[in-house]
Amino acid sequence: MKPQYFLIVIGAITLYFLFELFSPYLKAMIVALLLAVATNSMGTYITAKIPSKFISSLVMTLFLTFVFFIPLLYCLFSFATLINNIDQQALAKMLTKFESWVALLPNDFVIVKEHLMDFIDKINIKELIQNLLSFGANLGKNSAKFILDMVLILVFYFFFNFYSAQLTSYLKSVLPLKKEDASALFFESSTVMSVVLYSILATAILEGFLFGIFISFFGYDGILLGVLYGFASLIPVVGGLIMWLPIAIYEGFTVSSTNALIIALYSIIIISIVADTFIKPVIIKYINLRVVKTKANINELLIFFSIIAGLSTFGFWGMIIGPAMVTFFISIVQLLKKFSTDAQNNDINTLKKTI
Repeated sequence: MKPQYFLIVIGAITLYFLFELFSPYLKAMIVALLLAVATNSMGTYITAKIPSKFISSLVMTLFLTFVFFIPLLYCLFSFATLINNIDQQALAKMLTKFESWVALLPNDFVIVKEHLMDFIDKINIKELIQNLLSFGANLGKNSAKFILDMVLILVFYFFFNFYSAQLTSYLKSVLPLKKEDASALFFESSTVMSVVLYSILATAILEGFLFGIFISFFGYDGILLGVLYGFASLIPVVGGLIMWLPIAIYEGFTVSSTNALIIALYSIIIISIVADTFIKPVIIKYINLRVVKTKANINELLIFFSIIAGLSTFGFWGMIIGPAMVTFFISIVQLLKKFSTDAQNNDINTLKKTI
Protein backbone atom coordinates (compact mmCIF):
# COMPACT_ATOMS: atom_id res chain seq x y z
CA MET A 1 0.00 0.00 0.00
CA LYS A 2 1.26 3.45 -0.90
CA PRO A 3 1.98 5.74 2.08
CA GLN A 4 -0.58 8.35 0.96
CA TYR A 5 -3.37 5.72 0.78
CA PHE A 6 -2.41 4.47 4.23
CA LEU A 7 -2.58 8.03 5.60
CA ILE A 8 -5.99 8.58 3.93
CA VAL A 9 -7.38 5.40 5.56
CA ILE A 10 -5.94 6.33 8.97
CA GLY A 11 -7.28 9.89 8.56
CA ALA A 12 -10.78 8.63 7.67
CA ILE A 13 -10.84 6.28 10.68
CA THR A 14 -9.62 9.08 12.96
CA LEU A 15 -12.27 11.46 11.62
CA TYR A 16 -14.97 8.87 12.31
CA PHE A 17 -13.90 8.45 15.94
CA LEU A 18 -13.52 12.21 16.35
CA PHE A 19 -17.08 12.60 15.06
CA GLU A 20 -18.31 10.01 17.59
CA LEU A 21 -16.33 11.73 20.34
CA PHE A 22 -17.65 15.25 19.71
CA SER A 23 -21.11 14.40 18.30
CA PRO A 24 -22.97 15.60 21.46
CA TYR A 25 -21.35 19.02 21.03
CA LEU A 26 -21.32 19.35 17.25
CA LYS A 27 -24.50 21.41 16.96
CA ALA A 28 -23.34 23.85 19.64
CA MET A 29 -19.92 24.11 17.97
CA ILE A 30 -21.45 24.74 14.53
CA VAL A 31 -23.83 27.42 15.85
CA ALA A 32 -20.98 29.11 17.76
CA LEU A 33 -18.71 29.00 14.70
CA LEU A 34 -21.39 30.49 12.45
CA LEU A 35 -22.10 33.25 14.97
CA ALA A 36 -18.37 33.97 15.24
CA VAL A 37 -18.08 34.25 11.44
CA ALA A 38 -21.20 36.43 11.24
CA THR A 39 -19.96 38.82 13.96
CA ASN A 40 -16.39 38.91 12.65
CA SER A 41 -16.69 42.53 11.45
CA MET A 42 -17.90 43.64 14.87
CA GLY A 43 -15.11 41.64 16.51
CA THR A 44 -12.53 43.38 14.30
CA TYR A 45 -13.97 46.78 15.26
CA ILE A 46 -13.91 45.97 19.01
CA THR A 47 -10.38 44.52 18.80
CA ALA A 48 -9.20 47.78 17.21
CA LYS A 49 -10.60 49.67 20.22
CA ILE A 50 -9.56 47.08 22.84
CA PRO A 51 -6.11 45.60 22.01
CA SER A 52 -6.48 42.70 24.48
CA LYS A 53 -7.85 39.71 22.55
CA PHE A 54 -9.15 38.12 25.77
CA ILE A 55 -11.14 41.21 26.80
CA SER A 56 -12.49 41.86 23.28
CA SER A 57 -13.63 38.21 23.00
CA LEU A 58 -15.25 38.48 26.43
CA VAL A 59 -17.05 41.69 25.38
CA MET A 60 -18.34 39.96 22.22
CA THR A 61 -19.57 36.98 24.26
CA LEU A 62 -21.34 39.23 26.79
CA PHE A 63 -22.90 41.22 23.94
CA LEU A 64 -24.28 38.02 22.38
CA THR A 65 -25.55 36.88 25.80
CA PHE A 66 -27.49 40.08 26.51
CA VAL A 67 -28.83 40.62 22.99
CA PHE A 68 -29.80 37.06 22.08
CA PHE A 69 -29.71 34.52 24.92
CA ILE A 70 -31.07 36.41 27.94
CA PRO A 71 -34.28 37.44 26.07
CA LEU A 72 -34.75 33.80 25.05
CA LEU A 73 -34.35 32.59 28.63
CA TYR A 74 -36.78 35.26 29.82
CA CYS A 75 -39.35 34.06 27.27
CA LEU A 76 -38.82 30.46 28.33
CA PHE A 77 -39.44 31.10 32.03
CA SER A 78 -42.25 33.60 31.37
CA PHE A 79 -44.07 31.05 29.21
CA ALA A 80 -43.79 28.42 31.95
CA THR A 81 -45.16 30.87 34.55
CA LEU A 82 -47.92 32.11 32.23
CA ILE A 83 -49.14 28.61 31.40
CA ASN A 84 -49.21 27.57 35.07
CA ASN A 85 -51.27 30.68 35.98
CA ILE A 86 -53.91 30.43 33.24
CA ASP A 87 -57.34 31.56 34.47
CA GLN A 88 -59.95 29.04 33.29
CA GLN A 89 -62.84 31.36 34.20
CA ALA A 90 -61.36 34.23 32.16
CA LEU A 91 -61.06 31.95 29.12
CA ALA A 92 -64.66 30.77 29.54
CA LYS A 93 -65.85 34.39 29.89
CA MET A 94 -64.00 35.42 26.73
CA LEU A 95 -65.46 32.46 24.82
CA THR A 96 -68.99 33.42 25.95
CA LYS A 97 -68.49 37.02 24.78
CA PHE A 98 -67.14 35.80 21.46
CA GLU A 99 -70.16 33.52 21.04
CA SER A 100 -72.51 36.45 21.76
CA TRP A 101 -70.68 38.59 19.21
CA VAL A 102 -70.97 35.86 16.55
CA ALA A 103 -74.70 35.49 17.28
CA LEU A 104 -75.17 39.23 16.58
CA LEU A 105 -73.59 39.03 13.13
CA PRO A 106 -76.04 40.04 10.34
CA ASN A 107 -77.56 37.34 8.13
CA ASP A 108 -75.49 38.64 5.21
CA PHE A 109 -72.57 36.76 6.80
CA VAL A 110 -74.50 33.56 7.43
CA ILE A 111 -71.73 31.28 6.06
CA VAL A 112 -69.07 32.94 8.24
CA LYS A 113 -71.48 32.82 11.18
CA GLU A 114 -72.06 29.07 10.78
CA HIS A 115 -68.34 28.32 10.53
CA LEU A 116 -67.57 30.38 13.62
CA MET A 117 -70.36 28.69 15.61
CA ASP A 118 -69.04 25.27 14.58
CA PHE A 119 -65.57 26.36 15.69
CA ILE A 120 -66.90 27.54 19.09
CA ASP A 121 -68.80 24.27 19.62
CA LYS A 122 -65.59 22.30 19.17
CA ILE A 123 -63.72 24.28 21.84
CA ASN A 124 -63.39 22.46 25.15
CA ILE A 125 -61.93 24.77 27.81
CA LYS A 126 -60.88 21.96 30.17
CA GLU A 127 -59.18 20.03 27.38
CA LEU A 128 -57.47 23.23 26.20
CA ILE A 129 -56.16 23.90 29.73
CA GLN A 130 -54.86 20.32 30.01
CA ASN A 131 -53.05 20.62 26.67
CA LEU A 132 -51.48 23.91 27.74
CA LEU A 133 -50.34 22.44 31.07
CA SER A 134 -48.89 19.44 29.25
CA PHE A 135 -47.05 21.83 26.92
CA GLY A 136 -45.76 23.76 29.94
CA ALA A 137 -44.48 20.54 31.53
CA ASN A 138 -42.62 19.58 28.33
CA LEU A 139 -41.24 23.11 28.12
CA GLY A 140 -39.86 22.86 31.64
CA LYS A 141 -38.46 19.39 30.94
CA ASN A 142 -36.59 20.56 27.83
CA SER A 143 -35.44 23.87 29.30
CA ALA A 144 -32.45 22.27 31.07
CA LYS A 145 -31.06 20.94 27.78
CA PHE A 146 -31.76 24.26 26.09
CA ILE A 147 -29.85 26.18 28.79
CA LEU A 148 -26.94 23.70 28.54
CA ASP A 149 -26.83 24.25 24.77
CA MET A 150 -26.75 28.01 25.34
CA VAL A 151 -23.84 27.74 27.78
CA LEU A 152 -21.88 25.50 25.40
CA ILE A 153 -22.52 27.87 22.47
CA LEU A 154 -21.26 30.84 24.50
CA VAL A 155 -18.13 28.94 25.61
CA PHE A 156 -17.32 27.81 22.06
CA TYR A 157 -18.15 31.29 20.73
CA PHE A 158 -15.65 32.86 23.13
CA PHE A 159 -12.85 30.50 22.07
CA PHE A 160 -13.64 30.87 18.34
CA ASN A 161 -13.28 34.63 18.78
CA PHE A 162 -10.19 34.34 20.96
CA TYR A 163 -8.36 32.08 18.48
CA SER A 164 -9.96 33.53 15.33
CA ALA A 165 -6.68 34.72 13.75
CA GLN A 166 -4.91 31.37 14.28
CA LEU A 167 -7.90 29.33 13.06
CA THR A 168 -8.37 31.50 9.96
CA SER A 169 -4.67 31.36 9.09
CA TYR A 170 -4.58 27.57 9.51
CA LEU A 171 -7.73 26.97 7.43
CA LYS A 172 -6.41 29.20 4.63
CA SER A 173 -3.20 27.16 4.53
CA VAL A 174 -5.12 23.85 4.43
CA LEU A 175 -7.63 24.82 1.71
CA PRO A 176 -6.61 23.84 -1.84
CA LEU A 177 -6.99 27.45 -3.01
CA LYS A 178 -4.71 30.37 -3.69
CA LYS A 179 -4.15 32.62 -0.69
CA GLU A 180 -6.13 35.50 -2.26
CA ASP A 181 -8.99 33.15 -3.25
CA ALA A 182 -9.16 31.67 0.25
CA SER A 183 -9.20 35.22 1.68
CA ALA A 184 -11.98 36.15 -0.76
CA LEU A 185 -14.04 33.11 0.31
CA PHE A 186 -13.67 34.00 4.00
CA PHE A 187 -14.44 37.67 3.31
CA GLU A 188 -17.55 36.92 1.21
CA SER A 189 -18.87 34.38 3.75
CA SER A 190 -18.31 36.70 6.68
CA THR A 191 -19.80 39.70 4.86
CA VAL A 192 -23.00 37.99 3.71
CA MET A 193 -23.54 36.26 7.07
CA SER A 194 -22.91 39.55 8.90
CA VAL A 195 -25.46 41.45 6.81
CA VAL A 196 -28.07 38.73 7.35
CA LEU A 197 -27.46 38.46 11.11
CA TYR A 198 -27.34 42.22 11.71
CA SER A 199 -30.44 42.76 9.56
CA ILE A 200 -32.33 40.11 11.54
CA LEU A 201 -31.20 41.61 14.87
CA ALA A 202 -31.97 45.19 13.75
CA THR A 203 -35.49 44.22 12.66
CA ALA A 204 -36.22 42.16 15.77
CA ILE A 205 -34.83 44.71 18.25
CA LEU A 206 -36.42 47.78 16.62
CA GLU A 207 -39.92 46.38 16.16
CA GLY A 208 -39.85 44.32 19.37
CA PHE A 209 -38.81 47.39 21.38
CA LEU A 210 -41.53 49.59 19.86
CA PHE A 211 -44.24 46.98 20.47
CA GLY A 212 -43.02 45.98 23.95
CA ILE A 213 -42.91 49.56 25.27
CA PHE A 214 -46.37 50.33 23.84
CA ILE A 215 -48.15 47.15 24.96
CA SER A 216 -46.83 47.47 28.53
CA PHE A 217 -49.15 50.50 28.98
CA PHE A 218 -52.10 48.07 28.66
CA GLY A 219 -50.85 45.94 31.57
CA TYR A 220 -49.14 43.21 29.53
CA ASP A 221 -45.62 41.87 29.96
CA GLY A 222 -43.81 44.23 27.60
CA ILE A 223 -40.51 42.30 27.63
CA LEU A 224 -42.10 38.94 26.79
CA LEU A 225 -44.40 40.27 24.07
CA GLY A 226 -41.65 42.53 22.72
CA VAL A 227 -39.27 39.59 22.30
CA LEU A 228 -42.02 37.48 20.71
CA TYR A 229 -42.93 40.36 18.37
CA GLY A 230 -39.26 40.63 17.44
CA PHE A 231 -39.17 36.98 16.37
CA ALA A 232 -42.53 37.29 14.59
CA SER A 233 -41.28 40.34 12.67
CA LEU A 234 -38.83 38.11 10.78
CA ILE A 235 -41.80 36.64 8.87
CA PRO A 236 -42.41 38.79 5.76
CA VAL A 237 -45.76 40.62 5.27
CA VAL A 238 -47.74 39.01 8.14
CA GLY A 239 -45.05 38.85 10.84
CA GLY A 240 -46.34 41.53 13.23
CA LEU A 241 -49.97 40.61 12.54
CA ILE A 242 -49.42 37.26 14.28
CA MET A 243 -48.74 39.15 17.53
CA TRP A 244 -50.92 42.24 17.62
CA LEU A 245 -54.13 40.79 16.12
CA PRO A 246 -54.79 38.18 18.89
CA ILE A 247 -54.05 40.82 21.56
CA ALA A 248 -56.37 43.33 19.87
CA ILE A 249 -59.13 40.68 19.66
CA TYR A 250 -58.62 39.76 23.33
CA GLU A 251 -58.80 43.43 24.35
CA GLY A 252 -61.92 43.92 22.23
CA PHE A 253 -63.79 41.06 23.90
CA THR A 254 -62.56 41.42 27.50
CA VAL A 255 -61.80 45.14 28.01
CA SER A 256 -62.95 47.61 25.34
CA SER A 257 -63.09 47.96 21.59
CA THR A 258 -61.27 51.32 21.93
CA ASN A 259 -58.16 49.58 23.26
CA ALA A 260 -58.33 47.06 20.43
CA LEU A 261 -58.54 49.85 17.86
CA ILE A 262 -55.59 51.74 19.42
CA ILE A 263 -53.41 48.59 19.41
CA ALA A 264 -54.31 47.85 15.79
CA LEU A 265 -53.67 51.43 14.60
CA TYR A 266 -50.35 51.71 16.46
CA SER A 267 -49.13 48.37 15.11
CA ILE A 268 -50.10 49.20 11.53
CA ILE A 269 -49.07 52.88 11.36
CA ILE A 270 -46.11 53.21 13.72
CA ILE A 271 -44.51 49.76 13.42
CA SER A 272 -45.54 48.35 10.03
CA ILE A 273 -45.44 51.62 8.05
CA VAL A 274 -43.09 54.07 9.82
CA ALA A 275 -40.59 51.68 11.46
CA ASP A 276 -40.58 48.85 8.91
CA THR A 277 -40.79 50.99 5.76
CA PHE A 278 -38.71 54.05 6.67
CA ILE A 279 -36.56 53.46 9.77
CA LYS A 280 -35.44 49.84 9.21
CA PRO A 281 -33.87 50.47 5.75
CA VAL A 282 -31.85 53.37 7.22
CA ILE A 283 -30.54 51.14 10.03
CA ILE A 284 -29.64 48.32 7.62
CA LYS A 285 -27.92 50.81 5.29
CA TYR A 286 -25.90 52.12 8.24
CA ILE A 287 -24.94 48.55 9.18
CA ASN A 288 -23.87 47.78 5.60
CA LEU A 289 -21.72 50.90 5.23
CA ARG A 290 -20.37 51.54 8.75
CA VAL A 291 -20.22 48.17 10.51
CA VAL A 292 -19.79 45.63 7.68
CA LYS A 293 -18.35 48.36 5.38
CA THR A 294 -19.61 46.70 2.22
CA LYS A 295 -22.95 46.23 0.46
CA ALA A 296 -24.72 42.88 0.24
CA ASN A 297 -28.39 42.59 -0.70
CA ILE A 298 -30.15 39.40 0.43
CA ASN A 299 -33.81 38.77 -0.40
CA GLU A 300 -35.99 38.78 2.75
CA LEU A 301 -38.08 35.85 1.50
CA LEU A 302 -34.89 33.81 1.06
CA ILE A 303 -33.91 34.55 4.65
CA PHE A 304 -37.41 33.66 5.88
CA PHE A 305 -37.54 30.31 4.06
CA SER A 306 -34.01 29.46 5.19
CA ILE A 307 -35.10 30.11 8.81
CA ILE A 308 -38.19 27.89 8.38
CA ALA A 309 -36.13 25.14 6.72
CA GLY A 310 -33.50 25.40 9.44
CA LEU A 311 -36.09 25.17 12.23
CA SER A 312 -37.76 22.10 10.70
CA THR A 313 -34.42 20.33 10.09
CA PHE A 314 -32.21 21.30 13.04
CA GLY A 315 -34.70 22.43 15.68
CA PHE A 316 -34.48 25.83 17.38
CA TRP A 317 -30.83 26.42 16.49
CA GLY A 318 -31.74 25.93 12.84
CA MET A 319 -32.86 29.57 13.00
CA ILE A 320 -29.13 30.38 12.85
CA ILE A 321 -27.85 27.36 10.90
CA GLY A 322 -30.40 27.70 8.05
CA PRO A 323 -29.63 31.30 6.99
CA ALA A 324 -25.89 30.69 7.53
CA MET A 325 -25.88 27.70 5.17
CA VAL A 326 -27.78 29.65 2.51
CA THR A 327 -25.51 32.69 2.81
CA PHE A 328 -22.40 30.48 2.69
CA PHE A 329 -23.73 28.94 -0.53
CA ILE A 330 -24.33 32.45 -1.93
CA SER A 331 -20.76 33.46 -1.07
CA ILE A 332 -19.42 30.35 -2.87
CA VAL A 333 -21.52 31.19 -5.95
CA GLN A 334 -20.14 34.74 -5.88
CA LEU A 335 -16.60 33.36 -5.67
CA LEU A 336 -17.29 31.01 -8.60
CA LYS A 337 -18.58 34.02 -10.55
CA LYS A 338 -15.29 35.78 -9.79
CA PHE A 339 -13.33 32.72 -10.99
CA SER A 340 -15.38 32.64 -14.20
CA THR A 341 -14.79 36.36 -14.85
CA ASP A 342 -11.05 36.02 -14.17
CA ALA A 343 -10.83 32.99 -16.47
CA GLN A 344 -12.61 34.87 -19.28
CA ASN A 345 -10.27 37.86 -18.85
CA ASN A 346 -7.23 35.57 -18.94
CA ASP A 347 -8.50 33.90 -22.12
CA ILE A 348 -9.04 37.31 -23.75
CA ASN A 349 -5.55 38.47 -22.74
CA THR A 350 -4.00 35.24 -24.04
CA LEU A 351 -5.87 35.60 -27.33
CA LYS A 352 -4.69 39.22 -27.69
CA LYS A 353 -1.07 38.19 -27.09
CA THR A 354 -1.39 35.40 -29.68
CA ILE A 355 -2.77 37.82 -32.28
